[in-house]
Amino acid sequence: MKILVIGSGGREHALIWKLKKDNDVEVFCAPGNAGIGQIATNIDIKVEDIDKLIDFAKNEKIDLTIVGPEVPLAMGIVDEFEKMGLRIFGTNKSASELEKSKDFSKAFMVRNNIPTARYESYTDSKKAIASLEHFNYPVVIKADGLCYGKGVVICHDREMAVETIKDILEGNSFGSEGSKIVIEEFLDGIEVSLICLVSKGKIYPLETAEDYKQIYDGDKGPNTGGVGCYSPSSLLNKDLYKKVEDEILENIEFGFKKDEIDFTGILFIGLMVVKDMPYVLEFNTRFGDPETQVLMKRLDSNLLDLFNKTLDNTITRADIKWDSKPSMTVILTSGGYPGSYVNGYEIKGLDKVGQDITVFHNGTKEEADKMLTNGGRVLSITTTGKDMNSIRDKIYSEIEKIDFKDMYYRKDIGENIEY
Repeated sequence: MKILVIGSGGREHALIWKLKKDNDVEVFCAPGNAGIGQIATNIDIKVEDIDKLIDFAKNEKIDLTIVGPEVPLAMGIVDEFEKMGLRIFGTNKSASELEKSKDFSKAFMVRNNIPTARYESYTDSKKAIASLEHFNYPVVIKADGLCYGKGVVICHDREMAVETIKDILEGNSFGSEGSKIVIEEFLDGIEVSLICLVSKGKIYPLETAEDYKQIYDGDKGPNTGGVGCYSPSSLLNKDLYKKVEDEILENIEFGFKKDEIDFTGILFIGLMVVKDMPYVLEFNTRFGDPETQVLMKRLDSNLLDLFNKTLDNTITRADIKWDSKPSMTVILTSGGYPGSYVNGYEIKGLDKVGQDITVFHNGTKEEADKMLTNGGRVLSITTTGKDMNSIRDKIYSEIEKIDFKDMYYRKDIGENIEY
């Protein structure tokens, strides 16, 4: 069987690792990275080049294509593949609007009684600034479109909020993705990630995870795409999970039906738990990164079977089985990320990392037999264990064997976690 995975990050590396672990399959990845190239065949096609991806899938007789990142989904890659009779796993263009537009997703939540933070949307900076009097501080300002996890700013005073509004709407800091902004009340709680398989609008939750968005220890500094993660969440006990099921998942399914959203693929629900009450922060319509890394290490079920059953609308909750042991990942980043950084530094020490550690590559390339950095997030150092303390000790001791110029990572991932 031939599989094409679209993307080039740690998420895609983890998916391919799991697919290869459980199945005798030939996997191609477009465009891939150096780590992926060690277990699959990288194809030099950009994720946005849908026509070339279709041609490759047809010529190679690909049996299943799996879409990793949000951009090709928002562009309608699933719709175009299906028009050509090609089997593909991912959300169609209409369903992907739930991630492509924060204003669209917030309106969906409000319309369908899904608990979320109060918000207002604006395209005019003067009206947006005037509306700040309706919010307390801190306040959250989000660019409406896809910004690779960087379009969210928590503003602690009016001066910062005004500057952020002008930067996005007048300064075009996010280009067309910031032509509209969402101003949102700040929810002070703990964030939890819940990734779900969705088959014809029916939701099948995977395990929970908690990721670390801000770049510095103690959750300080600017937001990133995620620099660490662990699973399962230590927060969602049975009572709280029941609230998520009854007040969020059921209402999402109702909303899909009422709004006639044909949703099959992945729904990533970003939750914020405030005083034992879960709220939805955001929707993504694809696997998260770094959540995928920790989930794939714990998934006992055959991932390929889950994808096929989701597409065929035959999946059940009993099909999804998990290793009870927790998992954790720490991401090594390029110095300067999420701001400006330099690529092309040699990565040393990967051959010294223990076999009980899985290194998923986020941003790497290989040149002249050398492994080089090629992104803000470079490597996801991942493992499982009996408890978080032993996992933390293992990961951080192994990280000391790895080195590249300006390497940076948070030292507090998984700290003080008790189950």
